[in-house]
Amino acid sequence: MNTGGDESMTTALPPDAADHGSAAGGNTGDSAGESPAGKNVAGEDPARREGPGAAPGGPPPRRRRRWPRVLLASLAAIAVLLLAGAGYAYWRTDQALDSIDRIPDALPDLPEEEQPPAAAGDAEVYLLVGLDADETPEEGPVWEAGAARSDTMMLLQLSGDRRTASVVSLPRDTWVDIPGHGEAKLNAAYSWGGPPLMVQTVQNLTGIRVDHVAVVDWSGFRALTDAVGGVTVDGQRMNGEDALTYVRERESLPGGDFDRTRRQQNFLRALMTQTLSADTLTDPGRLNGLLNTVGDVVSVDDQLSNSDLRGLLWGLRDIRASDVHFMNAPVTGTDTIAGQSVVLLDHEAARPLWQAMLDDEMAAYLASGQAPAELGETVR
Repeated sequence: MNTGGDESMTTALPPDAADHGSAAGGNTGDSAGESPAGKNVAGEDPARREGPGAAPGGPPPRRRRRWPRVLLASLAAIAVLLLAGAGYAYWRTDQALDSIDRIPDALPDLPEEEQPPAAAGDAEVYLLVGLDADETPEEGPVWEAGAARSDTMMLLQLSGDRRTASVVSLPRDTWVDIPGHGEAKLNAAYSWGGPPLMVQTVQNLTGIRVDHVAVVDWSGFRALTDAVGGVTVDGQRMNGEDALTYVRERESLPGGDFDRTRRQQNFLRALMTQTLSADTLTDPGRLNGLLNTVGDVVSVDDQLSNSDLRGLLWGLRDIRASDVHFMNAPVTGTDTIAGQSVVLLDHEAARPLWQAMLDDEMAAYLASGQAPAELGETVR
């Protein structure tokens, strides 16, 4: 019978033949659904099953790893903290920017056809007006007709790429035509018509549109100097009182107002060296402290919003004092007109300067050798 023949063949096999057959992948001796090694067809060891089906006496059930969830939760918490910190820093900066007074109607209200062209591209031009007052109202420099004449006028041009800046001082006694008033000293424009008349006068003189105006209280720089821990000018460490005396001095200087202007530029350069080199513009704590003090010293036109000022500060983050070029507008000399000692601007020599500011080509102009002498390393 076939059955007997099968049995005899089986007994004739070597003792370990069945095991070899299993190792080769045969099913002889296997229970239904399991391999000889105790694994099911899928290759899973019942002793390592999780849950109620786990084999008794085997290793403990495996648990799902929790670290991915913990990591995600940690990252989410960090993100929330960073956003909260950024929001608080933004709010603090906004509060500090609010402390800077805005001057209503500081720019001339003129038809577009009566305005000179604006600087090319993203370049911007600011008019800095300095007042030398012993006392300043709490709300900042406020103009009153005939109350004060501006002591300092500087044109600040920021290059479109925000890599350089140029500051050109206009002598306060420059003889100019003031719209609606005739010829007079430049600083009379502020006395007669405040910031808008001063801006219009400077625009007519240079042929450049002024984008924004800032009025600076020189006496307030006493507080600003002390707030930054003093300023080193030509190797001398100055506190607020020393700095105020330095920028006000005129009578003992050989060049009079010309030397006084250079001193004011020199002080601004030293102040910029100290604040910019300390990465003040990228440190929220330092920036807010500086802005709070600046708010007591500077007022700007009401067209400069907090967002505009924030963008301006961010754009200047890579500028250092060595990237700022200080110079005086070229003059032919002084004269006496209508019993007044005045300064005569050299219009021919100044024309390429104004054009370079307008075209945002100051770097090339300064390298051409035609530019006025820049502020030296040491100032009297």
